[in-house]
Amino acid sequence: MMHMTFYWGTKVTILFNWWKTESWPSYTISLLVCFIIAAFYQFMEDRRLSFLAMGIKPEAQPSINTPFIPRTGPRVTRPARFATSVLFGVNSFIAYMLMLAVMSFNWGVLIAIVLGFCVGYFLFRAKEYEALIIEDTCACS
Repeated sequence: MMHMTFYWGTKVTILFNWWKTESWPSYTISLLVCFIIAAFYQFMEDRRLSFLAMGIKPEAQPSINTPFIPRTGPRVTRPARFATSVLFGVNSFIAYMLMLAVMSFNWGVLIAIVLGFCVGYFLFRAKEYEALIIEDTCACS
């Protein structure tokens, strides 16, 4: 019988009928796998954004013969669009599978996945915002 409310316990079925935990060791290994998959999701999202950044072509300078039509901004190359589309699909698949794993309604699975997202974000994606940190060289502030 599947639980319809959150519960604590080592007996849980995650995603498939064959992925059942009956003891502490199997439960711990399953939580570790959920944690790693959630962290891997953040890694793959970082790779997707890196491919997107690498594929941006700088905006061409208008020549004298070019009509004065404002551009919308830099364009992304086709290989980068293809790579980011594929990675977006992989990331969507992983995210939906993790969401379904959380729907096992086991607190341990939920906590493992959220912690995996947090650790993965810290390891792979927090650097995105380092560029936003502005160092003020003025000693008076």
